[in-house]
Amino acid sequence: MISRISRTLLLIQLGIAVLFYFLLRHFDWPIVVAALGGICIVLLLRAQITANSFFLTWPYRGRTANPVEITWLQISRLFLREFRATMLCSSWAMPFLRFDQFTYPDTTSLPVLLIHGYGCNSGYWRWMSLELREAHITHYALDMEPVFGSIDGYAPLVDAAVRRVLEETGQKKIVILAHSMGGLAARAYLRDHGGDRVAKVITLGSPHHGTAIANFGIGINCGEMNWLGRYEEGQSSPWLQNLAATEDADGLASIVSIYSQHDNIISPQSSAHLEGAWNIPVIGIGHVALALEPSIQKIVIEIIHNTRD
Repeated sequence: MISRISRTLLLIQLGIAVLFYFLLRHFDWPIVVAALGGICIVLLLRAQITANSFFLTWPYRGRTANPVEITWLQISRLFLREFRATMLCSSWAMPFLRFDQFTYPDTTSLPVLLIHGYGCNSGYWRWMSLELREAHITHYALDMEPVFGSIDGYAPLVDAAVRRVLEETGQKKIVILAHSMGGLAARAYLRDHGGDRVAKVITLGSPHHGTAIANFGIGINCGEMNWLGRYEEGQSSPWLQNLAATEDADGLASIVSIYSQHDNIISPQSSAHLEGAWNIPVIGIGHVALALEPSIQKIVIEIIHNTRD
């Protein structure tokens, strides 16, 4: 479904570019300039969408005694890399580059199950997959549908995918790598099915305590992962509170939460810090860009290599 939605949005953007092309040609602009003008209009619209995510989460950002400040140059790089990541994922990978699995009989690592976040599909993992392939790590990808369904409904999908990976690889345990909402789906799976088949869960930018921007989204899952109120007086959604109340210490100990202290989707950013888990905060990286950043890919692959059943 996400592939079809992404392709439809691409067609709409193409239509906007063509519309502005003919509008500029009407005023006798040169053909090449008019074409570039139409493309630039679309790019500016897309850049505004990315910028809007920063603006929406700014009032809810976490305030700590020792905030991690970054320079204007780092802020500029943060925005540009996040914009690049959103363009690559939504305009190329998710519409056209979905995948199911890449297997390597000579691997020395446990197999990996990739779980995407809200509004995405397996195409999101394109660039992480390239690095996993380079490292000869067997990995499978899961597409979670319905897109706007309950996170509880994703747990059986994760369970089926875990069983499939174990059956096809002959391994006893796997590693789960999840982005954003996918991390909550992985936690729901551990709650419902236990952690006997999972050696490690690595989450990237997951809203473990909710995110304020979910209040602007649609779907049951948005309501389940929202953050109610500003940073100081806010709280997690009832669904997240219930999830936390039904987890055990062993399940939490198997989780590695990698998150950015300047995430433009998870706000407050401290929401991604999960008590009882191994937390790895980074700076200057946007939400979508997490799985595309070489530094994050290096950390993830090192953790996978060092995980044993």
